[in-house]
Amino acid sequence: MTASLIARAAFRTALVLIGVAFVTLVVLLPLATVFEEAFRKGWSYFAEAVSEPDAVASIRLTLIVAAIAVPLNVIFGVAAAWAIAKFEFRGKGVLIALIDLPFSVSPVVSGLIYVLLYGAHGWFGPELQAMGVKVIFSVVGIVLATVFVTFPFVARELIPLMQEQGTQEEEAAITLGASGWRTFFSVTLPNIKWGLLYGVLLCNARAMGEFGAVSVVSGHIRGQTNTMPLHVEILYNDYDIAGAFAVASLLAGLALVTLIAKLGLEWRYGGELAAARKH
Repeated sequence: MTASLIARAAFRTALVLIGVAFVTLVVLLPLATVFEEAFRKGWSYFAEAVSEPDAVASIRLTLIVAAIAVPLNVIFGVAAAWAIAKFEFRGKGVLIALIDLPFSVSPVVSGLIYVLLYGAHGWFGPELQAMGVKVIFSVVGIVLATVFVTFPFVARELIPLMQEQGTQEEEAAITLGASGWRTFFSVTLPNIKWGLLYGVLLCNARAMGEFGAVSVVSGHIRGQTNTMPLHVEILYNDYDIAGAFAVASLLAGLALVTLIAKLGLEWRYGGELAAARKH
């Protein structure tokens, strides 16, 4: 083996070791600590912490918000990706920039924007309150904030995938007499289904774990507007460390389920998903 090959092998090994060490210190050890602290006081305390009324309310609210925000983002993401990838229109670049906007804006800032728009002294707040509609410090505001911070995920997975596939199949279907909806459900949707599912997984994981924007618009009302991340913060501030880690372990478990599903999709449909992430 020549000296250059030895040097390359050593360099590659060093990079792998650095990567493994970084992932261990930044990801694996903190994750293990979450579960260790969650069960430090035993199974009975863990069960009590995750089943007390405020914790149950936070879990229920988190699932409700995700159940509303994710389908809305699926509808928007598919429509936006279809329009951008399949058609040419004025303002296309602006639409793409708007889709990427939540990636560049702090979630806290986005929450403050909603307070400015729909708060009691906001632009539309007084009119909405006069009609009996409450946005800020309610489930409505939490859903809106969550939709804002998560809506790029589905669209950004589908746009490059649809662009890669082109428009030939859709044009052939329309030439044969298929309507727009029939073309979408019979041709477009089957071609993007795995990329769509990948985007849904990422969107759902972010929706359940969102903290910054939700914290601003929720009002931290116990048992009413606290999602799981907010409930963890409250428990930690109340020095209930074991309880905070117990609820946090549920979030970590959801993240692990999402990761396993993501890895399963990449393993089985790696080629299509790689095309979906190609820019």
